Amino acid sequence: MEPWSINTLLICFAGGILGTALGGLWAFVACGFIVLAGCAIIFAGGSDFVLMQVGLGPIFGPHIGFCGGVIAASYAAGIRKNLASATGKDILSPLVATSWDVLLVGGFAAVLTHVVLQILVTIPVIKTFDCIALAIVLVSFVARLICHGEMPWGNRESIKTHGWLKTGEHAISWVPWMAPPARLAVIGFGVGIFSGALAMGSKTILDPMAAAGTISTTGAFVVPLIIGWALAAICLAGLTLGTGEIQKFPVWHCMAILSALAYLHFGSLLVAGLVGLGAAFLQELMARMFWNHGSNHIDPPATAIAVGTFLLNLVKNYLA
Repeated sequence: MEPWSINTLLICFAGGILGTALGGLWAFVACGFIVLAGCAIIFAGGSDFVLMQVGLGPIFGPHIGFCGGVIAASYAAGIRKNLASATGKDILSPLVATSWDVLLVGGFAAVLTHVVLQILVTIPVIKTFDCIALAIVLVSFVARLICHGEMPWGNRESIKTHGWLKTGEHAISWVPWMAPPARLAVIGFGVGIFSGALAMGSKTILDPMAAAGTISTTGAFVVPLIIGWALAAICLAGLTLGTGEIQKFPVWHCMAILSALAYLHFGSLLVAGLVGLGAAFLQELMARMFWNHGSNHIDPPATAIAVGTFLLNLVKNYLA
């Protein structure tokens, strides 16, 4: 799709409205299903349209449906004040029952994030970040300032009370059941090996298909990178389907995509495992820096994916 066409911008707008109606997290889960379906189509020798234009592109990529829902929740809580939970961090609640303007804000936010993405990918150094993730984070920072009057690091009183990187014994933690360091290390390493193995196996199958012209070279690279991420996105449905102990699902799509990228760059499952471990701590650090003290959702995995992708690309380029 032509990124600056009127049709593309209209598609982004519609995707943002739908993502807002579903709520940010459900939009992300739906995106995971679409991406997984797109991967299956490419494995079958088909087009990369569903993967690249629907699941990761302007139709319903994470910067469209998910980001639309996230920004709309910030607006509904901070300005419109018609969100039942009354917190801009609420990405679980569908927003269809709020008001028409909340839905429109989600649509406009999706268009803005798409525009920001198109600019980021043209900047030489910046394009070595994961620009989809980076666009989501930057627009979320803007929403925090406009809707809640806060800087990226969050509420001054919370920081003064708890300390910037402190959590009050996990009282203000993002995903507190996963935050203890020993748990982060084990789950991160396990996910890293798992996602690295998916990347390894997928690459073995898809590279010959791309060489033969059966599938696109883009699809052959993106499927090994994203398939673990898609599975992790789908697993997040558990956060919305339960309460208490049965809600305590891991959030592992950051670990999955960074470890897959590490495997694709360096060809080592051990490196993939170590990068998965590092990614677990990186997303917890991003949560402590930008989520814990804020009044809206600055996505820790997206922030970590943006930074982690840049670091891995930097290392790869240095070793090349």
